Amino acid sequence: MIKINQIKVSSKLPLDKHEEEITKKLTKKLNIKQSDIKSLEILKRSIDARKDEVNYVYSLAIDVAASLRLSKNDRDISPYEAGSYEFPKFDASLIKSRPVVIGLGPAGLFCAYMLAKNGFRPIVLERGKCVDDRTKDVEHFWATGVLDTESNVQFGEGGAGSFSDGKLNTLVKDKVGRNKEVLRVLVECGAPAEILYDNKPHIGTDILKTVVKNLSDKIREMGGEIHYQSKVTDFEINNNSISAVFCNEKRYETDTVVLAIGHSARDTFELLKELEIDIEAKAFAVGFRVMHPQDIIDINQYGPGYEELELPVSSYKVTSNLDRGVYSFCMCPGGYVVNASSEEGRLVVNGMSYHKRDSKVANSAIIIQVTPKDYESEDCLAGMYWQRKLEEKAYQLAAGRIPLQKYGEFKAKNSGLKNGGAHFELEPAVKGGYEYCDLGHILPEELNKNFINAMEFFAKKIDHFNDDNVIMAGIESRSSSPIRINRDETANSSVKGLYPCGEGAGYAGGITSAAMDGIYIAEMIAKNL
Repeated sequence: MIKINQIKVSSKLPLDKHEEEITKKLTKKLNIKQSDIKSLEILKRSIDARKDEVNYVYSLAIDVAASLRLSKNDRDISPYEAGSYEFPKFDASLIKSRPVVIGLGPAGLFCAYMLAKNGFRPIVLERGKCVDDRTKDVEHFWATGVLDTESNVQFGEGGAGSFSDGKLNTLVKDKVGRNKEVLRVLVECGAPAEILYDNKPHIGTDILKTVVKNLSDKIREMGGEIHYQSKVTDFEINNNSISAVFCNEKRYETDTVVLAIGHSARDTFELLKELEIDIEAKAFAVGFRVMHPQDIIDINQYGPGYEELELPVSSYKVTSNLDRGVYSFCMCPGGYVVNASSEEGRLVVNGMSYHKRDSKVANSAIIIQVTPKDYESEDCLAGMYWQRKLEEKAYQLAAGRIPLQKYGEFKAKNSGLKNGGAHFELEPAVKGGYEYCDLGHILPEELNKNFINAMEFFAKKIDHFNDDNVIMAGIESRSSSPIRINRDETANSSVKGLYPCGEGAGYAGGITSAAMDGIYIAEMIAKNL
């Protein structure tokens, strides 16, 4: 087989005609007949919008019947050998007890899946509800403001990712194939096949819920158990080794516990601190969601006339390092800003998109880096307590509804309330009640200045990014975990058999990296036998 890069297809051509066009270009480039191509696999598909004409760019693996003489001067052609993920070999007879996985977000799901697939028969304890019941609770919250603190955007089957854009790109360097394995399993469970090769793959919250259910079913089919509405309330530790967990007045005896608890399991963080588990405060980022008309982003990315081309709604990624690091996070093309609260009296927002990304409003978090020096305390949970203060301020601004403000008024420190409230030229795309407020009172003044400086800087890259009518929503405070539960070279925490895993433990930042970390922990459990 050979790999061929840089096969370009014009975006003027319908997607269903791309394979035919690719085949024509391959036969010409390789000087072969169409019948010589035994198989063709798309390895990667991206969009090149740097020049006047926007093109799709493909990398392909093909199996050719004809004998080929590859030119050393053609850097776009090379031999290709397909790799596949392999779980490490281990002695199954050494398994003494069933592992307990705490949390059914991406990290917990994939850890449990790998353990179940390899004969460990894991027991999964999820504090929230199954994804269908959880969806009803979330929609009820958005409609009424009545929050279920155990079943919401943060807690339940699928984790926070179930109510997100379902983005699957990651910057994690992957030498062993975990990334491809995550995507393969997701497709097997109902995700669209294009996530295997799209440069910026995404599923969408609507499809992701079905994928999550199917993945949970596979865990059960392979011998695992899943218990919903099952919040772990204590751990039993003997001789610095885990021996049991307690949940719903039941004791689960085990020598292996995976902490895939997510970045919002604050009560569990406090329990771990009481048990003197080795935890440290870490840097994360806070800021606001910004909403732009999607067509502003599209025309900046694709140029005039993009509406006539068969192109997906576009995304962006912006970064600056003027005083502090400020960057876009979880950009949702054609998406919604959602009330993602999980605690009474505190408010946090997130971004979400459906698979079609058709809301006509782009939103992204613009967040500012903060470090333990900002947290006013040397406590290992100081970042978490600092988050809570910001979320309390955001809640109080609009009595639990999402506070919104136009960027121009935020920048000018003019709330607009004196004029009887706001008139939004852009209709806010929001899930949950909202109210016009002065967002200047949530973050420290230094961070407000950092936010404004970055917005003005980003406008040099994307026209109209800093328009006065851009809508801001606050607060985005859970971009990542405020703690790291330290683990050693065997992936154990300071207590043997207790494995910190995923985003909440401080080892991931998104669906794919969390899922990959879940697989890594399953591997380490097997190796440590």
